[in-house]
Amino acid sequence: MMYMAWIPFVSPMNWIQSLWYLLLIPLALGISMIYKAMRVTEIHTYWRQVGSMTLQVVLAIAGLAIALILFVRYISPMA
Repeated sequence: MMYMAWIPFVSPMNWIQSLWYLLLIPLALGISMIYKAMRVTEIHTYWRQVGSMTLQVVLAIAGLAIALILFVRYISPMA
């Protein structure tokens, strides 16, 4: 079936699947900005707290990915 335009749920963009991890940083930054905008009481510490939370989220996701890779490659085949 040929379409003249891209339809998101009918034909997803497969070219971005190999680079999905690069989208983690802007996603974490946006979530951190919105969350900290609601929670921070002192405006002069806003950007430092946003940067800190962004770094925490990115490192947590990376740590979970490494742990999952190790589990699937080494622990799961033993069972």
